[in-house]
Amino acid sequence: MSKVGIIMGSKSDYPIMEEATLILKELGVGYDVNIVSAHRTPDKMMEFSKNAHKNNVGVIIAGAGGAAHLPGMVASNTHLPVIGVPIKSRNSIDGWDSVLSILQMPAGVPVATVALDGAKNAGILAAQILGISNSKLSENIKKFKSDLADKVVKDDSTL
Repeated sequence: MSKVGIIMGSKSDYPIMEEATLILKELGVGYDVNIVSAHRTPDKMMEFSKNAHKNNVGVIIAGAGGAAHLPGMVASNTHLPVIGVPIKSRNSIDGWDSVLSILQMPAGVPVATVALDGAKNAGILAAQILGISNSKLSENIKKFKSDLADKVVKDDSTL
């Protein structure tokens, strides 16, 4: 089974991006985590994005704050699906700069965009994409969704 490549612009993004690793682990999906800065290590970013498929990566999750160029630049260099996680960073404009930088991609270079600091949803979406061609993973996702529904019913009954 393909794995998920999780990248972020700096180590300070990891507390948010860790949520993706936790849900992927829960769903039984392999992943790699790397710091790949679009601005400070552009050559590393280019190498990662052009070669991810050769490293058994099926989906890329890219988290970025501020100007948030990482997801779009990676998407411009790969045929793999890219999920962008806008991160509210210390130099952010309430996170809107990150959201809009990731969301407003030009035609031909799509980046699926989740909520601000929404790495858990990025992990779920990546698993759903990989689950299309993996029945065991698909069943894990169905169970996860069923457990979410059961929790709501249980919570409702305790009111």
